Amino acid sequence: MDEALKALSPKFDAIYRNEGRPSIAPELLLRALLLQMLYMVRSERMLMEQLNYNLLFRWFVGLSMDQVVWHPTVFTKNRDRLLEGHIAREFTEQVLRQARWQQML
Repeated sequence: MDEALKALSPKFDAIYRNEGRPSIAPELLLRALLLQMLYMVRSERMLMEQLNYNLLFRWFVGLSMDQVVWHPTVFTKNRDRLLEGHIAREFTEQVLRQARWQQML
């Protein structure tokens, strides 16, 4: 996953500008979405709750222990922007490409 995120870094830079209100870093957003899918967390509100107290979730996403967790509506807006940019699809394709190359599929 880390390699896929590094490969997509230039695309992240193109989508997320430094102007205006700061948004959730795409790397953190994708990591949080992956946790939501793997652990079958039913809603983004529940995911934010998990990120508030679950140290494993915080570590995986890349949040420090004292870093504030995002509000669910902010998370949703950032997620939608990420999905509209087709970055999530490219991320999945990168991970699958690496798995095929390493003969893990």
